[in-house]
Amino acid sequence: MKQARYTPYLMLLIGVIAIALSAIFIKWSEAPTSIMGMYRLLFTVVLIVPFIRRGSPLHKPSKSSLRDIGLLALAGVFLGLHFLFWMESLVHTSVASSMVLLSLQPVFVAIGAFILFRERTPLGGALCMSLAIIGSAVIAWGDIGLSSQALYGDLLSILGALAYALYMLTGQALKDRISGLRYSLWVFAIAGGLLLLYNVSLGISLTHYPLREWGIFLLLALIPTILGQLLFNHLLRYLEASTISMAIVGEPVFAIILAYFMLGESSTIMQIIGGLITLAGIGGYFKLKYSHMMQGASPDLQEHKGESKSQQQV
Repeated sequence: MKQARYTPYLMLLIGVIAIALSAIFIKWSEAPTSIMGMYRLLFTVVLIVPFIRRGSPLHKPSKSSLRDIGLLALAGVFLGLHFLFWMESLVHTSVASSMVLLSLQPVFVAIGAFILFRERTPLGGALCMSLAIIGSAVIAWGDIGLSSQALYGDLLSILGALAYALYMLTGQALKDRISGLRYSLWVFAIAGGLLLLYNVSLGISLTHYPLREWGIFLLLALIPTILGQLLFNHLLRYLEASTISMAIVGEPVFAIILAYFMLGESSTIMQIIGGLITLAGIGGYFKLKYSHMMQGASPDLQEHKGESKSQQQV
């Protein structure tokens, strides 16, 4: 029982580490960011289609209303915009700044969850989120003295965070009506199609890239998308969108460490201070979650437990 209780959080940690590698792969590539995002998503679709065709009970098609189809399309658009904004931000600013500013998404998710689902964030959780905002502000302040290009990259990263928050909230609205794998297939296909249209409209070459670039596109699909994004979509059935988004705040820690060793990219003192403040915020948030688990079932898992009981009764 205890193992089942902690499993979603262990999977969440694996997903965060996986997506932290995406910034490294993007920095390695010389292809346009919109091309990387497009092939990252389309390759993922090709890789997961065979698993849906196997007809596993967990992935049987569900009846979808026009509203659900509209939400799926909207989620795909938000995900496509997220990749477009965030991946382009890495061209203009550092990995540290881009990743930490992207971590503002829990704030957007918390606001959206309250408006859409009436989910209330406890005072302690709100304070931890506020601390994360302060850390992100320190990161951005550290870029003010660098260049206008770095500030432009910071703005793109914030827009990417907003788009991802909208994507997560849309997924939470659909979590009880479609399986995580099928949801991922559709939103990845729609987002990839959106980026395809974007590239074609701008006349960006779709095929003339060296073998090394195709290898990077495949890595982006296998690690940060399948082991990261797809895993997060699956976890929406067990955890709240705000919890998943808050965990992603820890992504900059791994990304900054990886950037130091794999890219030789050093961080400024302001970036380090801001990163530590942000980490303090996420650490406090999950300490509260841990306290809930020690007192009983985590609030995130209560809904899933209720589903399991109803299935047993049937």
